[in-house]
Amino acid sequence: MIRLISKILLVIFMVGSLISCENKGQQAKVIEVSNQLIKAKESGFSKGAEKKTITINKDYQLVAPKVSKVLTFCGEAVPVDQPFIYEKIDRELLVNMYWQSQTFLFIKRANKWFPIIEPILKKNNIPDDFKYLAVIESGLMNVVSPSGAKGFWQFMPKTAKGYGLEVNGFVDERYQLEMATEAACNYLNTAYKKFNSWTLAAASYNMGKAGLERRLKEQDVDSYYDLLLNLETGRYVYRILAVKEILSNPNKFGFYYDSEDLYTSPIYKNITVDSSITDLVNFAKSQGVTYKELKMLNPWLRDKTLPNDVNKSYQIKILTSN
Repeated sequence: MIRLISKILLVIFMVGSLISCENKGQQAKVIEVSNQLIKAKESGFSKGAEKKTITINKDYQLVAPKVSKVLTFCGEAVPVDQPFIYEKIDRELLVNMYWQSQTFLFIKRANKWFPIIEPILKKNNIPDDFKYLAVIESGLMNVVSPSGAKGFWQFMPKTAKGYGLEVNGFVDERYQLEMATEAACNYLNTAYKKFNSWTLAAASYNMGKAGLERRLKEQDVDSYYDLLLNLETGRYVYRILAVKEILSNPNKFGFYYDSEDLYTSPIYKNITVDSSITDLVNFAKSQGVTYKELKMLNPWLRDKTLPNDVNKSYQIKILTSN
């Protein structure tokens, strides 16, 4: 049984590795499996069963990603010619290029969520490159970090409230993408005014403005690329750069897909609610949708009710088409 599992895992590994081929032609004629299934017994393989055979195209290769000689983040030059900088970018390209399942999910989700994020960034004069910050923060999912940061933009509760988001047991606007993106824009504009650098603004998103300012003063430098930082923040901007490179040029890094493979946003309408909703299940039914559909489109609704004693106006999305 162990031998059977090992062979199956090897086949899966070989098939998965195909995705990363730079040349699509290399993906053909790689694996041939015998027609006869392997019959496993408790004592091992049966004597009459043919073993699976794997034939590997001699031209198949694992290729190293090519680091562009000219890279920018938000229009600011990246010193790729410096060996330490080159190695950091190369590492992040390798990690994302060969973690194919995750990167494919980034590509698929970007098609669904970037059209919502991009116009909000533009409206707030935030460079478009910051959409890739949301990718490395959350993978474009409403995830929860071990420290309690939530949503696409990974706000902590105190920070979220400081930028005008409502956070309580019934409503958590960190999960409302449009509002959370607005809050992220406010943070980034404030950080840019402080550091006069979009690259440093991005780094501060990870370690905080005060912490980054302290490191700059301690080391007497004014560039992210000259700072010695903790591992997480030290990789942070390079991770953004790598994701930007791959999502901007997927074929260059071996990712091929058709438009129908990508995720798309469902069609919905917005309705305004300025009073309490005592039962969201009944509310969903009254709108012709299920409770699940209501919650999937409005993850900021955190309970089965929506108390609203102050008559605040909430925009609730209602599915209109599958």
